[in-house]
Amino acid sequence: MVKKRLGIVYGTRPEFIKLWPIIRQLQDDPDFSTVTICTGQHREMLDVIHNTFGFTPDYHLSVFQKNQHLTDLSAKLFSSLGSTLRKLDLDAVVVQGDTATTVIGAQAAFYTGLPVIHVEAGLRTDKLRNPFPEEANRRLVTQLADLHLAPTQLARTRLLAEKVPESRVAVTGNTVIDALSMLENTPVHFEDPRAEEVVESASPFLLVTCHRRENWAQLPQVAQALDHIAAEFPEWRILLPVHGNEDLRRSFEALIDRHKTVVLTGFLGYPEFLAAQKAARIVLSDSGGVQEESPAFGTPVLCMRKFTERQEAVDAGCVTLVGTDTDAIVEAFTRLATDPGAYASMAHAAHPYGTGDAAVRSIEAIRTMFDKRTA
Repeated sequence: MVKKRLGIVYGTRPEFIKLWPIIRQLQDDPDFSTVTICTGQHREMLDVIHNTFGFTPDYHLSVFQKNQHLTDLSAKLFSSLGSTLRKLDLDAVVVQGDTATTVIGAQAAFYTGLPVIHVEAGLRTDKLRNPFPEEANRRLVTQLADLHLAPTQLARTRLLAEKVPESRVAVTGNTVIDALSMLENTPVHFEDPRAEEVVESASPFLLVTCHRRENWAQLPQVAQALDHIAAEFPEWRILLPVHGNEDLRRSFEALIDRHKTVVLTGFLGYPEFLAAQKAARIVLSDSGGVQEESPAFGTPVLCMRKFTERQEAVDAGCVTLVGTDTDAIVEAFTRLATDPGAYASMAHAAHPYGTGDAAVRSIEAIRTMFDKRTA
């Protein structure tokens, strides 16, 4: 095969984390060269994760602007990515997930006449506006992609049901499992000693993350649930890392005054956040990535969503959907905290995301795509 030049586009911390195993594997593959293009959609968090991995992208487009509307961000992305892709001699463009960078990157590549490779394809809730805008983004990318790298068999089934040709779909596993293995021996340095104290303490703790925009109106209900848990389970700590959302911080600040066991901290670096997930007894979160990472550590996840695009984790028993209703959260937590059998069934459930070879499988699928085009 003639050496192929791949443009790898990302703009957020989760995208980079899940693309890094592929980037790293491609660096050692004689059949490929890469050009990495960071849009800077989440600038501050990207700077930190780049430092964690010792990585500098080839292009940094810096589209971030505080309080930027999604339409304005999309316009900037389209212009910046379009002009960048046109001047590079690429053979294909790789995008990951379902962000604004993902969908605009795919569209810019399509308009430039380049094949689109979609990492983590086939995730669905079947609710166009939940999560917003991710569900719409990933559906749009599916229409443009030439190769769909599905993390699970369920994701593959979803794609085939949408009439994606079977020859264009490859099941790879999830590259986040690769990333966890790559970071296994990375030193952990907590900037906030309060977070470090909770994570390293022998006391059980509940790790809570809440950032989904569709949940912002329900923050008082979540805070009420945590208030009840802190009162009823004084031997438990509650760790709440919050980054960049003052409304979120204000919703939980009153808990600190009432309960010394509630610890509200700032942003955690990725190795530190992984350490917190691994050490936590239970995780309460609305994050998509947490539904993948915590089960890999054997940590049960109570997911504050009504629907999830990662239904296979629910089916496997690793994740329970609780939504944001106060009583539902308290009931689910209480069951896990007081019933050893219920806890063990979630903690010991096998996660559905593969064995850590997703990057290798992804690159083989990309190689096969090019081989078919030249056959």
